[in-house]
Amino acid sequence: MHVFIVIVSLLASIMLVGVILLQSPKSGSGLTGGIASLGTVQTLGIRRTGDFLSKMTAILAAVVMLLCFIAQFTLPGRQAAMVPAKSVLQRTVPVQPAAPVNTAPLAPSTPALPVK
Repeated sequence: MHVFIVIVSLLASIMLVGVILLQSPKSGSGLTGGIASLGTVQTLGIRRTGDFLSKMTAILAAVVMLLCFIAQFTLPGRQAAMVPAKSVLQRTVPVQPAAPVNTAPLAPSTPALPVK
């Protein structure tokens, strides 16, 4: 499920980039400026094409944000993250047997005095 959501999110992101690149509101050289030469001005009109691209930008941006939010909850290792895990050092260090306790008293040692 997570892979499907990520793929759909990537496709929506690519479409969002394409829709943004088609827009050029300042100079009129984007899709809205070049569409007049194709003879489709009677169908959509230049203004309606710009409105359509603006609405598609908002819709695709909302879809990308929503899919990214949903993808967070479908991560594969999410349930395992709830259980506290051991650190890498705790998992790889072999357990050593305890050393036998020596009960014999140590020989008393006298501290060395500094030479005058």
